Amino acid sequence: MKILFTTNGSTWDSLIDARFGRTTGFLLLEENDNSLRYFDNSINQQAAHGAGLQTVKTVLEIKPDIVITGNGPGEKADALIKDSDIKIYTGAGDMTVKDAYEIFKQNKLPLF
Repeated sequence: MKILFTTNGSTWDSLIDARFGRTTGFLLLEENDNSLRYFDNSINQQAAHGAGLQTVKTVLEIKPDIVITGNGPGEKADALIKDSDIKIYTGAGDMTVKDAYEIFKQNKLPLF
């Protein structure tokens, strides 16, 4: 399974970015080999409009099975995500990536 975290960094100890559309970046966990890969999203942080929609396009290109974030996407971005098979879990805004992953495995994060 491929799990994508909204994050402020590129390691297990990085904090989850509570924002979806304006997240600093994404950290992709490939569970089959426990590899991590970072994707920068800083271009969308400063966008005047449409940051969520642009971020969804990035997420769709990465093709994760799951996204873990603090808050979910906005209405327009959510509509695009719902057309895919990607599930979004929220409530991880005050956690590290490692902690969010552990809480997710315990089924303690709400599905958006």
